[in-house]
Amino acid sequence: MSLEAARKLVEKLDVKVNELTLGSPFLRPDYKTGPLDASNFHAIPPASNEGKIAFVDGGNREILRAPNFSVQINRVYYNVFRGRRREVPGSLPLRIEFFSLTYSTFEGGQLYFETSIFPPREEFHDYLPDEADLRFSSADRSLSIGFERADISRAASLARRFAEWEFAYHVAREELDSGDILVVDGTLQTPHVNEAKYAEKIQRESLRKEVHFTGLSKTCELHTTTGLSLIGAIRKLAEDNGISGAWYYPLATISSSDHKAIVFITKLHPRAERIFRFEMFAEDPSLDDPRAEEVLSRLSVNASDISMPGYPYGLLDADAFARIREEEAERYRIMLLSEISKQGKWKKFVRHIRATDAHEFLNMLVG
Repeated sequence: MSLEAARKLVEKLDVKVNELTLGSPFLRPDYKTGPLDASNFHAIPPASNEGKIAFVDGGNREILRAPNFSVQINRVYYNVFRGRRREVPGSLPLRIEFFSLTYSTFEGGQLYFETSIFPPREEFHDYLPDEADLRFSSADRSLSIGFERADISRAASLARRFAEWEFAYHVAREELDSGDILVVDGTLQTPHVNEAKYAEKIQRESLRKEVHFTGLSKTCELHTTTGLSLIGAIRKLAEDNGISGAWYYPLATISSSDHKAIVFITKLHPRAERIFRFEMFAEDPSLDDPRAEEVLSRLSVNASDISMPGYPYGLLDADAFARIREEEAERYRIMLLSEISKQGKWKKFVRHIRATDAHEFLNMLVG
């Protein structure tokens, strides 16, 4: 790109991102919210107690793919903190791993994707989703992009997502007590077929044990009615009105079949460079829920690590230990290809794999 083209692009961007009018939150019709107002900011007070906070995150990476099958390595991890101090875990394994095989089937004139799970240890099955719940139609709109049928890799990734829910349920049941906090990575929304039943298990358990069930999202794609990013608009609203320190902004309540929560935008540390979407499960969601200050004040204590002020260290740790890196996936890929060759199945599978691997081959040639 030439410098002249870059200059014109930035000038156009400056015109199109017009911050003169912030607008109102542009959300789903079932979200109950109001216009952006500086009076809605609340300071996060110092934590009054140091109950436990458990963080759960997962990672997955595809190691072999064709249009009709996807093999992935999946990992789910949890930790427990009390403020900034790591707690010794209880009876649960800190991390569970499993291979998943998603393959296409044809039934009644429809294409479906089904998933089988292969954990390295038999006891991991207790913390993993039911394979019967990992069957999806290729016409499922929640898995497709545009007018195309669902991509098999997207369907395959749900094994990890469902495993996160199931493992989080066991964490709430076995590791937490009344007043403790469970934080999952991402929103509490469950848009996929069979997904809600896993979140509902956590909801029932959190109500039974009086555990705060919450979710914090690394990214937020919400907008305002003037086309701005909602996160950017709320941050500008705070800056323009001199709102400093750690704060939270009650944004919306949701009471739907796939999502029951209070949504906040929060800055968890005075020096934070990023603000985040945070959700808290509630049977009867209200923007005035008195639990919000306690939960966010305790979470802010955990969000003071120098590596990323304002983001809970428990989630940084969970991401690091759940993440599957490319070199690790490559070892599994070599192991799998070796086993295919050993069983004399190379010719059978390679004709399907080469339907999609030309891009990777070109990358290898170019370097």
